[in-house]
Amino acid sequence: MKILFAEDTKDLNRAVTVLLQHEGYEVDSALDGEEAISFIDSGSYDAIILDIMMPKKDGMQVLSEIRGRHILTPVLLLTAKAEVDDRVAGLDAGADDYLPKPFAMKELLARVRAMLRRYSEYTAQDLSFEDVYLKSEDFSLTSENSVRLSIKEFELMQLLMNNTGGEVSTDFILEHVWNGEDEAGSDMVWLYICYLKFKLQSVGSAVTIMGNEGGSFRLISSRER
Repeated sequence: MKILFAEDTKDLNRAVTVLLQHEGYEVDSALDGEEAISFIDSGSYDAIILDIMMPKKDGMQVLSEIRGRHILTPVLLLTAKAEVDDRVAGLDAGADDYLPKPFAMKELLARVRAMLRRYSEYTAQDLSFEDVYLKSEDFSLTSENSVRLSIKEFELMQLLMNNTGGEVSTDFILEHVWNGEDEAGSDMVWLYICYLKFKLQSVGSAVTIMGNEGGSFRLISSRER
């Protein structure tokens, strides 16, 4: 598998590149955002790791540009900023995961493996509920319009659509979508529920998600409101 790693700190760039290569990945490394875009223009990748704070073009600009081109490659953001607002901005821009600095190399590898595994495990089976469709081929949520979902958003929507006969608890979501990650909690689940509510509205669907933070959730149609 081929990974693009963009990080402007030379020592960290070199260390992570060697680590990923040691794990069997083919790696292209960039030292700024413009170089990262140049690599993306000339090839395809199974995953992209972007530092947010880079010269010429920062990680957010690179992310927005590739998502604007409808490049669906999973993206992991690295950031020295651990505040919720910064995480939200990255996820809103289309990131699939984030990892605050400083990080342990083992955790970086675990995040990359999980991201690649989740992306490759989805089958071609599409799901639907009322007027909304979830397509695994391009991770799209479609009704009157269409929008691309991140991996976590896709997994959460998939879980809800596979359980339309009942409610899905926050604990169940944490276990099946976040795999018990230490930093994930009810606030993270609620954040993603809110993302999906907004995206259901943005595609013109009459479907929404019922439930409150920390509780259980289920999809409901306009007839049930």
